[in-house]
Amino acid sequence: MNRRNLLRGGVAAAALAGLGRFPFGWPVGAEPAKPRKLLVYTRSAGFEHSCVRLGKNGDPSHVDRTMTELGKKHGFEVTCTKDGRVFLPETLNKFDAVFFETTEDLTKEGGDKQPPMPKEGKAALLDFVASGKGFVGAHCASDTFHSPGHRNGDFRHQEKLDPYIEMLGGEFIRHGAQQKAWMRVADKKFPGATSIEDFELHEEWYSLKNFSPDIHVILVQDTQGMRDLDYARPNFPATWARKHQKGRVFYTSMGHREDVWTNPVFQKLLLGGLSWAFGDVEADVTPNFKTATPDANKLPTPTPPKKK
Repeated sequence: MNRRNLLRGGVAAAALAGLGRFPFGWPVGAEPAKPRKLLVYTRSAGFEHSCVRLGKNGDPSHVDRTMTELGKKHGFEVTCTKDGRVFLPETLNKFDAVFFETTEDLTKEGGDKQPPMPKEGKAALLDFVASGKGFVGAHCASDTFHSPGHRNGDFRHQEKLDPYIEMLGGEFIRHGAQQKAWMRVADKKFPGATSIEDFELHEEWYSLKNFSPDIHVILVQDTQGMRDLDYARPNFPATWARKHQKGRVFYTSMGHREDVWTNPVFQKLLLGGLSWAFGDVEADVTPNFKTATPDANKLPTPTPPKKK
């Protein structure tokens, strides 16, 4: 493979000169111990969200621009790509963490017509995280590499989970109409969550299942008052962290709308998750799934179709 062409079309942003000092300040109270490199991967093998769609002439997407700006401001280097050929061990090892806003099976052709991962790419990603690196996922990262037997709108837990879903800690079912809903803060000590109180946000909210029992819940989806079948269920995790062997995994269901990406609360939480995933700050990620969201595994009961 021609490495020079590997990330063609990606957007790379070098961090500010003098990475040891941060003139804008790292928002979670700790400067990175060393220059950090983040791979932002936004390929859509299925539905493509507008926030990750490239502009005319391959101009950066809204997510690419936002992540690049955050990297410049806070002193980490960002490389954005949709080219799945980056998922080889020798290439991934150049990064400290990867960020996903992706859909479906990324090893398959189709979707946004960007080059898929090689067959060994998924294993390379999982090995990368397990070895001690970071993984950060937003929104449709949970609509990626689904478990066997899963289909859109399937309100059942799967008996066997896909290894990627096991790493992530939860799986997308489907979503209802965009609406305002409350996020309840379950851990106000996690990096990025300090000083944040419960907040209401207009977003496309994911209904999730197949939670790993070892997740550390940071934000809880308050379903009270939400409309549509997808949310006819008890409160469930919406943002969490977990250890995956030696690696660190952070996921938030937020990130569909462009205005959410520019929301200061979302950015603070995302930067906190990144700083923890990089290994620059510590956090207590003791599993709290059973106490923070005790009934989260109770899924909606669809109304049976009317008999003709």
